[in-house]
Amino acid sequence: MSKGRIIVTLMLTLIGFSVAWAQSDQNPPPAPTPVPAFGQETPVPLVSENPPISAVDLPGLEPHAAPESFLMPGLHFSESVDSNVENTLGGSQTSSITRGLGSLTLQKLWKNYDVAMDYIGGVSYAYKGSGVEQLQQFDMDNRINWKRGQLAIRDSFSYLPEGAFGFEAYGGSGAYNAGLGTLGAGLLGAGAFGGQTNVFTGGSGISLGQVPRLTNLALADIVEELTPKSSVTLAAGYAIVHFDGDLVSNSGTSENVTFVGSSELTAQFGYDRILNAKDQIALSYGYQGFDFSTVGTAFHSNVIQGMYGHRISGRMDFTIGAGPQFTHLDANEQVCTIPVLNSNDCLPFGGVFVVDHVKANHIGAVGRVSLRYKFPKTSVSLSYQRYNTSGSGVFAGSLSNNAHLDVRRPLNRVWDLFGDVGYSRNSRLQIPGSAVNASVFTYWYAGAGAHRQFTRSLRGFVSYQFNDVSFNTVCPLATGPSTVGCSNLSRRQVGSVGLDWTPRPIRLD
Repeated sequence: MSKGRIIVTLMLTLIGFSVAWAQSDQNPPPAPTPVPAFGQETPVPLVSENPPISAVDLPGLEPHAAPESFLMPGLHFSESVDSNVENTLGGSQTSSITRGLGSLTLQKLWKNYDVAMDYIGGVSYAYKGSGVEQLQQFDMDNRINWKRGQLAIRDSFSYLPEGAFGFEAYGGSGAYNAGLGTLGAGLLGAGAFGGQTNVFTGGSGISLGQVPRLTNLALADIVEELTPKSSVTLAAGYAIVHFDGDLVSNSGTSENVTFVGSSELTAQFGYDRILNAKDQIALSYGYQGFDFSTVGTAFHSNVIQGMYGHRISGRMDFTIGAGPQFTHLDANEQVCTIPVLNSNDCLPFGGVFVVDHVKANHIGAVGRVSLRYKFPKTSVSLSYQRYNTSGSGVFAGSLSNNAHLDVRRPLNRVWDLFGDVGYSRNSRLQIPGSAVNASVFTYWYAGAGAHRQFTRSLRGFVSYQFNDVSFNTVCPLATGPSTVGCSNLSRRQVGSVGLDWTPRPIRLD
């Protein structure tokens, strides 16, 4: 069975399991009120229950939450066992990783102005790996509200040893959701083109090796109601991705692999129309400009999407969108290093061989599907996005297909379970600037775990996650012909346990 079929089978199995599991929610037996999980004992940030589907914000599935101002500190400790601690191709070095983090969440509300900030910072130590690494993440959201609209100014900064897709830097997706990102992830987790995740971040979430990366996204967006049934949205953002170091090649040579840093300028305009209390349609236009100054290439994309949304307040949010994407590459002539059997490709080896086969313009399709459904107990979230990204430092631009499924269910007052599956396929858009000798790479992960509430302020978790990164060539990191064996596959198994301490929020009203 192919890897793609394995991923689809896992997702369908999880969906069927979650739906069957949720059937018992329809008439659940009486139970005491459960103890709130971490980050949920205070009301969620003030988010519109039904924002325009072309906007950055997603609707809240907790309607009519009473907003309040508060300050909430936290301490987080975890211990993990990683079967490939360096995340290298063909690696199998098992080691323990210790993480100690602190967090501080602030929300302050005024009559027409809101501020939300979320900081997480600390260190991780890999016993037989890269040693001490920093983990820094800061999210900020400022909003100005008026009678018919809202202006939001947001910024998201991170300095992590690995990417965000799968959250390996925190020990896996389950470890991250155990107690981190409670505010910032909710306010800043969406991206451009109608709430697609990772579009503004340049697709930097896929990891290979332990190479620290700095990412920053600055975003401003406006929502304005024209009539009770129509509105317009406007968003613009600028993102950078910088890699702090090189990856050692597994080809047997002494040369290292340098990842490709990038910057991205994105803008979007949308028009939304409410059909009835539950249905919306929208039409949006988006622009993406990618620049890879370190390798001297760039490309631009123009996207038009039609969208449809169906929402039931507090229970379901379904959105689908699709349209054409027009991509323009700045250079027609590509410089390769040696001729290859396939004249439509070339490899970055030594020597010079010039080809002129790459088309300057490409027309393709983009789209997204998002479904979030909240049963009385079980919550299910399924998403798929297809769009251009910067290539995660591996390619100087890629067409990315990302899918994600998340299932959560409380068992009783103190226990809750979760399952998580993610898949990403990235196809190279242009040859110059590629850090590897490959045209496609894929990444998928699957994890599960449980949370346990010990006291009102103390919560523990246990989780397991399997990760798989693969390239479509035998020796993707080789910088020249090598007789030393190498691999195109990185597999990791990570088991984690941890504690989260979050005292009662400090009221600021």
